[in-house]
Amino acid sequence: MNLDRIDRSILNILQRDDRISNQNLAEKVGLSPPACLRRVRRLRDEGIIMAEVALIDPRLVGRYINVIVEVEMVRDQLDIYEAFKRKMNSAPEVTQCYQVTGEVDFMLILMVEDMESYETFTRKYLSTDANLSKFRTLISLRRDKFSTAIPL
Repeated sequence: MNLDRIDRSILNILQRDDRISNQNLAEKVGLSPPACLRRVRRLRDEGIIMAEVALIDPRLVGRYINVIVEVEMVRDQLDIYEAFKRKMNSAPEVTQCYQVTGEVDFMLILMVEDMESYETFTRKYLSTDANLSKFRTLISLRRDKFSTAIPL
């Protein structure tokens, strides 16, 4: 879909504050409220706006450790990759899973309460996987930047 300047403006505003009223959004982008609402509905219907969610501070809900895990599979095989992706989709600790190019096959981002929780995760999901060659853990000391916004 081609996005015009107004669509991009709407999306940029909604990425910062999805709770803005349609009236205020319309004023900011220079449209009438009905025209603005039609555009937002179209952006939702066409799947450009995938979801509207609340972003939660992980520390305030007990998720103190952000873990990055590099995963290497035993061989390049589609069924092995698909099985691993299904397993990661079912793991609540995994907030992001990327199949990547290069020396490793997957990059995982996890949010856990403590190192014991991470150890439990590795035993359940990684150490027992016969198709996994090795994994490497990187513990984040702090999060200096975090955004879900896509630059438009």
